[in-house]
Amino acid sequence: MGLKAALSKPFAALVVSNINRWKKNALAAQESTLKQLIAAAKHTSFGKDHQFSAIKNYEDFKRLVPVRDYEELRPYIDRVVAGEKDVLWKGKPAYFAKTSGTTSGAKYIPISKESMPEHIKAARNALLTYVHETGNTNFVNGKMIFLQGSPVMSTKNGIKVGRLSGIVANLVPAYLQKNRLPSYATNCIEDWEEKVDAIVEETYQEDMTLISGIPPWVQMYFDKLTEKTGGRQIKDIFKNFQLFVYGGVNYEPYRAKIEASIGRKVDAIETYPASEGFIAYQDSQTDKSLLLLAKAGMFYEFIPADEYYNEHPTRLCLEEVELEKNYALILNTNAGLWGYSIGDTVKFVSKNPYKIYVTGRIKHFISAFGEHVIGEEVEQALLSVANEEGVGITEFTVAPQVNPPAGQLPYHEWFVEFATAPADLPAFSKKVDEALQKKNIYYFDLIEGKILQPLIIRSLQKDAFVNYMRAEGKLGGQNKVPRLSNDRKIAEGLINLTT
Repeated sequence: MGLKAALSKPFAALVVSNINRWKKNALAAQESTLKQLIAAAKHTSFGKDHQFSAIKNYEDFKRLVPVRDYEELRPYIDRVVAGEKDVLWKGKPAYFAKTSGTTSGAKYIPISKESMPEHIKAARNALLTYVHETGNTNFVNGKMIFLQGSPVMSTKNGIKVGRLSGIVANLVPAYLQKNRLPSYATNCIEDWEEKVDAIVEETYQEDMTLISGIPPWVQMYFDKLTEKTGGRQIKDIFKNFQLFVYGGVNYEPYRAKIEASIGRKVDAIETYPASEGFIAYQDSQTDKSLLLLAKAGMFYEFIPADEYYNEHPTRLCLEEVELEKNYALILNTNAGLWGYSIGDTVKFVSKNPYKIYVTGRIKHFISAFGEHVIGEEVEQALLSVANEEGVGITEFTVAPQVNPPAGQLPYHEWFVEFATAPADLPAFSKKVDEALQKKNIYYFDLIEGKILQPLIIRSLQKDAFVNYMRAEGKLGGQNKVPRLSNDRKIAEGLINLTT
């Protein structure tokens, strides 16, 4: 056992002891966090505009601070980007995480000197929690790969700008640097396919023990490794590969193909990092839900997802949430995001401790006919039938068809790239439709009432989604294919890639 592996166990025990303290007192941790955030920002422009000095409790906060998305908060963010101090948070941000916006191009998410350490600490703690639970430290001595964006940063009015994963890459602790791949030069390659090819060349003869990334792009890496090595499985290329760390999308649609590529079971840790903050991670190999980080510089709020677009939706703190209910997640952070709608939806599966699943995006649903079908429902409907029938799914997305051919009812159109295709696609589609009806009563009513016809699945060519993302300039990195759309943009891009 190497020195780092030997030291990791007592360090992990200490970290987990600290986690357990706030985990048992999550509500007190959240109350304390809100007070600290308000006190720290009361002299900022935002704090003065929203009477932070008058806020005594959460009810005051709700009354004085509205919920906003990026566009609504943008007048303040633009001032920060322009170099103004003390706008949303004291001083200036340490970084801007640059992400792609849906309505106005690039978004600049502020990261402060207070919030950045929370990102690093949460990623570290996810691994140390695993070490403490399993006793497995062998991966610490091998090579680790993080499939991520370029670490190259630009500067905007004296503030460093980059992708979140690239910013984090510059802050990896020194004791991990010798183990980390790919090289800095390879990590700086912007073209994703060229970058993955270079990563394969650098890693296929190394002793990789930990691999981390967004599942569809890890799968691309695995496919290229297999091609490079003449068809070998990952277990035969990396004999000591032990731990897969992932986030960004629901793993379940990718699990079967990734596990088949590996060729044996490896432990996995799901994480929930965002540019706005590191929100949760899986803290047990026997439980797939994610521990909400109640003491990480963020105060959480929750809006019932079915009320999100109401004029005055219900707004709840952690103490008020209910189990198995879908909520839009609202953040208040130590980087100066206030009442910030991150766009994700979550549901709680435990309140002792507070644990969640990420269920989708608040804007990614289909309600062209009033059905309000969400990502979790379509994923579970498809995967339940696929697992039952031994069908492999590479990727999929769903869109409404509101203008069907003459004489037909409208329907949900599913575009699915199969790793292993069903023997009878119409029969498979029928089962998926029935599964979705059981999960969504509104969809059931529309089918029963002959408003909609049952869903139709279009089988796509191999690599259809990769080719689509390449054509859109969104291949790799943090880019993901939306599961659901209320328009036909993605559908029209895929229609010519059907088999």
